[in-house]
Amino acid sequence: MGAVGVEDVLLPGIDVHVTAVRVAAEGAVVEASACGGTPSCPDCGCPGRRIHSRYTRRLAERPVVGRRLVISLQVRRFFCERRTCNRRTFAEQVPDLTERQRRHSVGLRRWMRTIATFLGGRPGERLCRTLQLPAGRTHLLGLLTAPAVPEQAPRVLGVDEFAFRKGWRYGTVLADVEAAHVVDVLPDRDAVTFADWLREHPGTETICRDRVSAYSSAVRDAAPDAQEVADRWHLLANLSSAVEKTRHQHRHCLRKKAEADAQPRPIINPLPPPTLPPTKIAVRTRDRYADIHRLLAEGRSVSAIARLLHLDRKTVRRFRDTDLDQLLSSSRHGRPKGGPEPFTAYLTERFTDGVTSPTDLFREIQQRGYQGSDLPVRRYVAGSGREPSNPPAAPSPIPARSPSGSCCPATVCGRTMKISS
Repeated sequence: MGAVGVEDVLLPGIDVHVTAVRVAAEGAVVEASACGGTPSCPDCGCPGRRIHSRYTRRLAERPVVGRRLVISLQVRRFFCERRTCNRRTFAEQVPDLTERQRRHSVGLRRWMRTIATFLGGRPGERLCRTLQLPAGRTHLLGLLTAPAVPEQAPRVLGVDEFAFRKGWRYGTVLADVEAAHVVDVLPDRDAVTFADWLREHPGTETICRDRVSAYSSAVRDAAPDAQEVADRWHLLANLSSAVEKTRHQHRHCLRKKAEADAQPRPIINPLPPPTLPPTKIAVRTRDRYADIHRLLAEGRSVSAIARLLHLDRKTVRRFRDTDLDQLLSSSRHGRPKGGPEPFTAYLTERFTDGVTSPTDLFREIQQRGYQGSDLPVRRYVAGSGREPSNPPAAPSPIPARSPSGSCCPATVCGRTMKISS
């Protein structure tokens, strides 16, 4: 395997001879001289045979291992021996390395053009600063070449304005909607300029534009047969702007509605009608009924059961011949009307929900089986000593009055909201 020279590492495939390499903290400098064949005159193509002089060019090259690289290249200048040619001398150019009147190498220029294509001006400048490339945003944008404008306009043409400098200078961009690429860029957003372009490039069937009236008048003058449509982005943008304007006008009512919906409400689980606790008479009736029927099942007589349970024989006969439910219903006739203790949980829940009227609470528990008076309910409410907890309402902003004088949204007051064009 042959030895590899410095030229093969730094400048592979280029006809130069490296004479020295100097490395410093700010970068590296490579001194080289062109050693290619005899060049030809760029105007007439006559090959140069006589050397006029030699001079040194400094070219910025792609960085190496994170350091800037500069090539100090010595080139030759030749005489043009054709008398009819206006050029007397010309300098040689190294293929894939130099170009006329350029201070960047071909490879570095290709890098910066790619960065400008994908990132643009300022983002591309920040990336070049990170990669140690000597390029500013204006230089990057200058590397971009304008695309060739077709003679025939696309079938679906997109038209929109953009700002060269916001608030000062605007232009118009024309795009092929179906192919999704830019066709041409106009220097302003005037209707006359756009109309002239349409006349010079016929063939448009559909023009997709925003809602600027200047473009509409140009279409009517230069392409009356073309159909005008509004693109989806501008439709959504205009709708969003109208909704935002309406929301700002009715923000007072909307905020009150949102706060009312966002306020946490206690979950009310309807309680079943409480089962009243058994009284002493009911318990005694059940026990006596069970004892009498147990003794009757054993074959005891009425007199024996009366003596055993210390009851009257009429009482034993009544428990023997009467159903238990009938006995229990007769025992409730004389029960005392006690307080609302079985309904305490229900009263507490309703009081927390905001029902503080003793009359309303009394009616509700009456429907659920309470048979006492309203005095215990009134004592319960008076003894609670507090009002239901309601969070204070947030201060409302000053409402913005709408043109008609109403400040309520259409969902509240029924006012029809009209989106202006």
